[in-house]
Amino acid sequence: MEADKIRESIKRSAQELFRKFGYHKTSVNEIAKRTKIAKATIYKYFESKEAILHSLLMDYIQVSVDELIHTDTPDMDEETHLTNLIMKTCRLSYTVCNEFIGWDFIRESTNSQEFLRNLSNELEDLLVSSFMRLTGMRKHESYQQRIRFLIKCSKNIVFSFAFTSVSDADVRKNFVSFQKEILPYLVKAAITVN
Repeated sequence: MEADKIRESIKRSAQELFRKFGYHKTSVNEIAKRTKIAKATIYKYFESKEAILHSLLMDYIQVSVDELIHTDTPDMDEETHLTNLIMKTCRLSYTVCNEFIGWDFIRESTNSQEFLRNLSNELEDLLVSSFMRLTGMRKHESYQQRIRFLIKCSKNIVFSFAFTSVSDADVRKNFVSFQKEILPYLVKAAITVN
């Protein structure tokens, strides 16, 4: 196997195991066994299990952000576009937590919460720069700060109810509540210039 194929094979095996058992319950030994390579070979390509997860997530997020930014119609007004962008971002964050890491581990582990915080900051930077580039709104730093504030508020609200919800049904109910009762006010505040 050439290096890129081995790296992709490791990531594919890890992703399958993370989805099936969660990040916390998957060991590097199991990833190596599923990939049919030695454990030491994994460390030749990835520094740690966390590095594998980070690589998987960044691949997933990059594709998802590209889709998020470019799927809205060009005639969509700014408020609708931002609302859609925030909701898609919230769903993306939920998918990352649900499919790749596992809620139990996230709620119980300080390390995973720090990892998620860093990942979410990277996602925020990517979204802000992509949105500003797409809308051609590079001229106003205050506008960029308001968009960043909107994303930070939304992200913090979504993570707070995701961390405190007992079931997936609670998380979905909170998403709907956020979308209908909170997000419209946050978007209006972000785009309104005094």
